[in-house]
Amino acid sequence: MQDAPERKWRIAPHDQQKINALQQTAGIPAIVAQLLLTRGIDQAEAAESFLHPKLSDMRDPENFPGIGPAVNRIMDAIANKQSIMIHGDYDADGITATAILYRCLKLLGGDVRYFIPNRLGDGYGLKADRLAQFAADGIALVITVDCGIASAEEAEVAQQLGLDLIVTDHHAPGERLPDAVAILHPGLPSMPYPFAGLCGAGVAFKLAWGLCQHKSKSKRVTPQLKTFLLQAVGLAAIGTVADVVPLLDENRSLVHHGLGSLLRQPVPGLAALMNITGLSEKKRLGGEDIGFTIAPRLNAAGRLGQAPLAVELLTTDDLSRARSLADYLHELNKSRESIERSVYLAANKQAQAQLDAGSHSALVLGGTGWHKGVIGIVAGRLAEKYHCPVLVTSLDEMGVQPGVGSGRSIPGFNLVRALQACDPYLLGHGGHAAAAGFQCEADNLDRFRIAFCEYVDAQSNGATQQLDLNIDAEVPLSGLTLQTVEQMERLEPFGQGNRRPLLCSSQIEIRDPRTIGNGDKHLALRVVQNGLALRGVAFGKGYWANELQQLTDLVAVAFRPVINTFRGQRNVELHLEDWQRTATSSDAPLVTSGETFD
Repeated sequence: MQDAPERKWRIAPHDQQKINALQQTAGIPAIVAQLLLTRGIDQAEAAESFLHPKLSDMRDPENFPGIGPAVNRIMDAIANKQSIMIHGDYDADGITATAILYRCLKLLGGDVRYFIPNRLGDGYGLKADRLAQFAADGIALVITVDCGIASAEEAEVAQQLGLDLIVTDHHAPGERLPDAVAILHPGLPSMPYPFAGLCGAGVAFKLAWGLCQHKSKSKRVTPQLKTFLLQAVGLAAIGTVADVVPLLDENRSLVHHGLGSLLRQPVPGLAALMNITGLSEKKRLGGEDIGFTIAPRLNAAGRLGQAPLAVELLTTDDLSRARSLADYLHELNKSRESIERSVYLAANKQAQAQLDAGSHSALVLGGTGWHKGVIGIVAGRLAEKYHCPVLVTSLDEMGVQPGVGSGRSIPGFNLVRALQACDPYLLGHGGHAAAAGFQCEADNLDRFRIAFCEYVDAQSNGATQQLDLNIDAEVPLSGLTLQTVEQMERLEPFGQGNRRPLLCSSQIEIRDPRTIGNGDKHLALRVVQNGLALRGVAFGKGYWANELQQLTDLVAVAFRPVINTFRGQRNVELHLEDWQRTATSSDAPLVTSGETFD
């Protein structure tokens, strides 16, 4: 089997003068100043805004494109007792966006319902037959959340049926925009907005905020609506982290304050879920608590065709029902992990065969009966493992339905454009630059694979940079004190666009590497330097175990330091990102800043 190519380590330049200047003007520790500089922040005012984001930093909803017509139509529907349908999506972003708007309209006295498509049967987005059902059920107004921007034809159907349509979305638009009462989208060239990075829940929060201001007849909302909005910030934070949008600008404020809201005043369902998972015992939540604990349990419902239960979890005020739903979603996530594990093993075997056959630029995989709800996760794990775009397709066991595929990319490679280039081989496609879905006839999969890989090959000049591993700084393990890591954590919340600091150290001895977790998915070990040993964990990298167990040389490791709390004890732990062989001499220097460490 061909191994994935080694990643080039590039360490950010270390400018002591700039570090000293920012440290003094901003009044922050040197390590924080250094990490801010690697993120392009070199002024005290910008540092203050980054380290202490305020909710007041968020732009007023009245400045959001389309907000006026949307608010007026919704309030008119409420006043005239017209039925409103919120059409959501089955991922954590769509689920939280639906919950935000549903709770808001209920609070404002609206006759409101919600519909979440079944990932396994309905597929993504608006469908004409579903709109016809809405009209037959007496719905007057349909509001989309996290979908709809590419549904121009479906918008025409809505008009023919007498349905008013409001679209709130953040995905890439189609060739023409839907004809709707209002379109709320942060990234349309025709309706510019200063920050295009809001997710579906972020856009829904803007609309809910605008509705609350309108109801209050003031920018300062009533106490009851203020309580709702603070809880909605927590829901929007979940959608923002889960959808892997950049934690910059308004998103940083949303997530920073949303994490606090989740601890202080969660909706009943989230309180129950955090109690089951142990998050309620934490003094402070981080973005990773959403990404690794809350979001997977919401997504599990969608992946296994039960997303409405996740919306109910976030909207019920019945404490008993909230506990039952939280228990169920917690168990459902375990089922999802088991299904994912079996699909991953089959897909990885196929990936190894393609690599052995000489395919290095991309992997296009497909299997009969692979569960459609987990193929996106599997594609993401394989893209991370092999450092290339990966598409995974679930083929119909009866051969009647087209294959349903999901893809994940590597930074800098636009998956949507690649699928557009392969449009003749597909029945449909859409999504983000980093994550996309598609449909393909089984008989066409091999031709599609060839076309997709040829496109990726043609882009190889730009794709070669994606193997770079950008490292914030080089450090000896002795420098990773509890106090130092606590200072680093001032850069929270971590996530897309603001990753937890990535450091490296060389002359490392690896001890006791062993796989852990269900299916030996993860790796635990000890990293030792000059007699100092720290625990290390490599999530999703259990496949490192065999090679590390046979290792006799010293190595260099790239890692993200965290503080692990166990039984009241707080210790520094390293989450390994990569490792490479290095010189064995005890006099060998650490990597020189700014240079490539191959």
